[in-house]
Amino acid sequence: MISEILFFLTQFIINTISFSGYWGIAACMAIESACIPLPSEIIMPFSGYLVLSGKFSLLGVTLAGAFGNLLGSAAAYMAGYFGGRPFVERFGKYILISRHDVGSADKWFSKYGDMTVFVSRMLPIIRTFISLPAGIYRMNFVKFTVFTFAGSLPWCLMLAYIGIKLGENWTLIEGYFRKADIAVGILLAALIIYWVVRHLRKN
Repeated sequence: MISEILFFLTQFIINTISFSGYWGIAACMAIESACIPLPSEIIMPFSGYLVLSGKFSLLGVTLAGAFGNLLGSAAAYMAGYFGGRPFVERFGKYILISRHDVGSADKWFSKYGDMTVFVSRMLPIIRTFISLPAGIYRMNFVKFTVFTFAGSLPWCLMLAYIGIKLGENWTLIEGYFRKADIAVGILLAALIIYWVVRHLRKN
């Protein structure tokens, strides 16, 4: 089932980029950054392979990927800002998020949001979803934009460069990053369990 989904996503990415060029790269990365798991680990290495074939330039695919990332991230940020914030404030207590938690998160994003967003852009899974909490906890939007773009550049460059080096074998990278995704997923699951248990005990 998972292999079939990955095959479908890979074909969608290949067809979109092959047909639309740089705009296709930007569109795919925007989808990935808007909390929709379209893997950049496929988008950018394939783009890198097309650099090797002479269709694109490395600078062009890197900027297109980072620009798309910024667009999708901004959409997710706005969804969190205008929709997620009222939801958390009104119904947060039913999902173990207290007003104290909201206040603490506000302070965290105010103090460490810049580096959090920057580093998260280079982490599997987390990079896809960090924009939503940044919006919910109302991180400064200008800073959010700057650090999102800055963090996306090295990620896009790295994946595209790997695609160049692997050439026709660019799909091999997906298997390595899938292992990283599993590791990060397990860590996030452990943190969620810890959060739930801690709050249930407190209550």
